[in-house]
Amino acid sequence: MSVTYKDIPIIYEDNHVIVAVKPFNVPSQEDASKDPDMLTLLKEYIKDTAEKPGNVFLGLVHRLDRPTGGVMVFAKTSKAAARLSESIVSGDFDKKYFAVLSDIPKDKNGRLDNYLLKDEARNVVSVAPMGVLGAKRAVLDYKIVEKKGQLCLAEIYLYTGRSHQIRVQTAHIGCPIVGDVKYAGDKLVKAEHLALWSAEIRFPHPTKKDIMVFRAIPDDSAFPWSEFDMERHLSVKIN
Repeated sequence: MSVTYKDIPIIYEDNHVIVAVKPFNVPSQEDASKDPDMLTLLKEYIKDTAEKPGNVFLGLVHRLDRPTGGVMVFAKTSKAAARLSESIVSGDFDKKYFAVLSDIPKDKNGRLDNYLLKDEARNVVSVAPMGVLGAKRAVLDYKIVEKKGQLCLAEIYLYTGRSHQIRVQTAHIGCPIVGDVKYAGDKLVKAEHLALWSAEIRFPHPTKKDIMVFRAIPDDSAFPWSEFDMERHLSVKIN
């Protein structure tokens, strides 16, 4: 079944921003597959609901990898897009993810700091030594908040937005994300979707400067989210 804008939950909207929940496997923007993507779908939503003729402006200020679901913000004006982009560059845009890992890290809390190199032709990212041409630094903090057998639920705070970053860095420490057929190797735990979710975003409103916080939980009736108390963990705020 093809996705339409009616399948996209809108959490918040004003004259400057739209906050929406990206379903799993919907691209953030148009790609070679030409499958329905978030940017195009939300433009159609604005065009229909606001009855706007002609082209609609909508700015993509951050992305989620196609297999990842969760909360995103889009800019409805070029001014809002510029200010949200400035917030990301200045570190005022906080992103919290949940990931279900197929093994339990040695340390309950930690920072992963690596250099990642993307093979564009194969769309595969790998950890590389510092100084390798094209390798970019990737930093995240993780915290294990619940365990279930060999699986664990991790809160992840992302400081850099590299392609496939969370997937590659968790796989590199031997704890790949459940459902990750690309990076899990022989540690693959099968699931319908990649168990990686953008759970919370926090940013200053582009014009009012109020701190905006938006949260969404994945479908906790589906494996592996069903193994954990998702609602309780999402009620905990970023410090």
